[in-house]
Amino acid sequence: MKIVLAGGSGALGRRLSERLRRNGHEVVVLTRRVRPGPVRQVEWDGRTVGPWRTELAGAAVVNLAGELVDRRPTAANVELLTRSRVEPTRALVEASAGLAEPVPVWIQSSTLAIYGDAGDRVLEESAPPADGPPQMAGVATAWEAAVQGAHTGRLVTLRTGIVLDHGTPALDRLWSLARWGMGGRVGPGTQWVSWLHVDDWLDIVDRLLTDTAPDALSGVVHATGPRPVPNAELMGALRRSVGRPAAPPTPAALVRLGAVLLRTDPALALTGRRALPARLLEAGFEFQHPDLDEALADLRARARAER
Repeated sequence: MKIVLAGGSGALGRRLSERLRRNGHEVVVLTRRVRPGPVRQVEWDGRTVGPWRTELAGAAVVNLAGELVDRRPTAANVELLTRSRVEPTRALVEASAGLAEPVPVWIQSSTLAIYGDAGDRVLEESAPPADGPPQMAGVATAWEAAVQGAHTGRLVTLRTGIVLDHGTPALDRLWSLARWGMGGRVGPGTQWVSWLHVDDWLDIVDRLLTDTAPDALSGVVHATGPRPVPNAELMGALRRSVGRPAAPPTPAALVRLGAVLLRTDPALALTGRRALPARLLEAGFEFQHPDLDEALADLRARARAER
């Protein structure tokens, strides 16, 4: 099948385009700057409808476009995070309106951060979005609203957890902290982390794109593993994966101070969501890496092999 991928230059986008191309699909990446590579790229500005709109004819759409969330939660940055997601989505929706036939399947990226800081509540796809914080639930709610009206036969809103993949800033930073003896629990350590291995994320997207059954999944789907863990357990698994002993905790006050120095958002570490992939499990989806220790060991082995 032909698949138009917006946001294909990010870490997940590159992994996905590689997987789709390897599986024999025709992949077209919409990008603000065309770079040499094995996948065909078409320039767009991420805001307005242009000549790229012809690529949508007969194609599925995967929309991953959006700036990285790893930044201070200032009003300007919240506006940037929102605009970088809403504008590309609205442009795709507007372009789809001119199609003679609907996009057969449209996968709209979103985030489990739409539930804010959910405490110990178990979240399935029917859970309502939270009212805040604005850099999480606020951004995600606007992102999901922007896709309404898309001319598509099947729309999937994919609320994704923390995707673990080697070579990405998030996991590499966590591994570095563990190696340097700072791999203790963060804050209270009770905040839930909903995670999944990159292989499982790719399998989920592949399943959603290629499923032609009458009851193929649509609507909100959680892209996360079946076994979320508290932060303390995550940090313990990270230490084990790099062969480090127990480490002292990092108090919440220190996390907030460090976030200022690192120009990041302390809420990324201090809030949590205990989300389950209920609809995927009901549909019979099988995870390759449901166990955190095994997932991290696999990614460590891949990182070493690529050195």
